[in-house]
Amino acid sequence: MNEMYAIDILNWKYEAPYDFYNNKFCDESLKELLDNPYYSIVNDQEELVGFFCTGTSAQVPKGHDYGAYIDGCIDVGIGMKPELTGRGYGLEFFSFILNHLQQKNTSSLRLTVATFNTRAIHLYEKLGFEKVMNITASTEFITMKKG
Repeated sequence: MNEMYAIDILNWKYEAPYDFYNNKFCDESLKELLDNPYYSIVNDQEELVGFFCTGTSAQVPKGHDYGAYIDGCIDVGIGMKPELTGRGYGLEFFSFILNHLQQKNTSSLRLTVATFNTRAIHLYEKLGFEKVMNITASTEFITMKKG
């Protein structure tokens, strides 16, 4: 992740109900992307198409109250450029991320997703993730695990 890509990501605007994923551009948000394990994904033309993060950056803080993150899984979070979502690119995009992570690690993978995001949940299930736990915060989430 570099500053140019981080600024671009922080300015992405999703349409409802996915506007839940919109970020607020501020120094704190920029620092989060640059100082933590966030990785940009670019296409063959070096255009930013998305990102992923791992570790605590991919966790929902309220999940700790539920014991959602106590085992040795690798937590992963993803984001795709708004103009590319809902157009059938998710399988290729997330498969690329999974392949990258699984080449470097043998641990199980876990993600946390808002329950309203049925489009993402369907994709994750297609790629072998199974629902594990519900988390009730200001938004309802579920954790899903693969491996």
